[in-house]
Amino acid sequence: MKKVFETEMADDLRPEYDFAQMEGGVRGKYVERYRQGTNLVLLDPDVAQAFPNDEAVNEALRLLIQVAKRQQSNTTVQ
Repeated sequence: MKKVFETEMADDLRPEYDFAQMEGGVRGKYVERYRQGTNLVLLDPDVAQAFPNDEAVNEALRLLIQVAKRQQSNTTVQ
């Protein structure tokens, strides 16, 4: 026997909670505080395919930093 699923979620919000009538809400009020504690980036799909997880991304970036430092020290010594 198959279960019947409702296509729409039941509205459990009480009628007295009319958010359209609420005052004082500020969009993005804490966005700066949130950004200070995070460092999220969105990778393009082709780049994301190359890395299975965040550890792989960090490892690749650390290697790139090392290579860049070596290149920089090689060009300043000559």
